[in-house]
Amino acid sequence: MGDIMKECCCTDKIKQRNKTEKDMIIDRLNRINGQINGIKKMVEDSRYCDDVLMQISAVNNSLKSLGLALIDNHLKTCVKEDIMAGKDDTIDELMKTFERFSR
Repeated sequence: MGDIMKECCCTDKIKQRNKTEKDMIIDRLNRINGQINGIKKMVEDSRYCDDVLMQISAVNNSLKSLGLALIDNHLKTCVKEDIMAGKDDTIDELMKTFERFSR
């Protein structure tokens, strides 16, 4: 797991989020966690493959939606601030993020 964290969390930068933003992200992650637990129960209960696949698709859509919301916020805050400060390497970092996110 350590190698995965190094690959995905490769920066020592931090993002100060206000309570509203944190609560929104945590709420959505809790709902996604609930969906995943529901899928686990479906498998335990021997539910039909197509039903399980539909729920997996719903989780993927939920994660993608959350990711897009985070990208939107990232562009409007972190990226904007870095570019205004002349930190053009942020564009390269963002392109790598888009590449990983679009896989």
